Amino acid sequence: MEPPQLTKPFPVLETDRLHLRQLEPSDVQDVYEICSNAEVTQYYDCDPYTVVEQAERFIARMQQRFASGEGMRWAVTLRSTHQVIGTCGYNNLILRGARGIIGYELKRTHWGHGYMREALQPMLAYGFGVLNLNRIEAFVMLDNQRSSHLLSRLGFVEEGILREYGFWKHCFWDLRCFSLLKRDWHSSL
Repeated sequence: MEPPQLTKPFPVLETDRLHLRQLEPSDVQDVYEICSNAEVTQYYDCDPYTVVEQAERFIARMQQRFASGEGMRWAVTLRSTHQVIGTCGYNNLILRGARGIIGYELKRTHWGHGYMREALQPMLAYGFGVLNLNRIEAFVMLDNQRSSHLLSRLGFVEEGILREYGFWKHCFWDLRCFSLLKRDWHSSL
């Protein structure tokens, strides 16, 4: 089996309602609006954004990660309006190990409409199909029931709790480890 490779240019993904594309500097206001909401960042390894420069740094970091082959992050936009309502992607790609770690966030006003599930499906298909990943992981804070439920609906299996695995907001946090294997993804299609 060949090790996965990050392809360029940045892939564009489509669903019935969504258009997923690379995050661009022009998305800074939308990213700031999303990440300045305390409910959105409640389970994140950062506090809510308080200045636009934080969104600028986030976008630049995601572009750099793609350029270096370490990760990739899509802007999740509504096809009807082209508005950025969230982001999703591979925070880390361990291509030699055929593994990726995902992350995502969605604008608070768009919760509960199935947008993130819709966005993650082609992202996972891209990871298994194009990047040839064998394992995709997600780490979720214990109280984040919405994220745990989303991952379960996508076929992820909770493998256990990693004690004090994360450190942010001046605390150590226990995290649920979820994984989805390529063979399980293909058997669910």
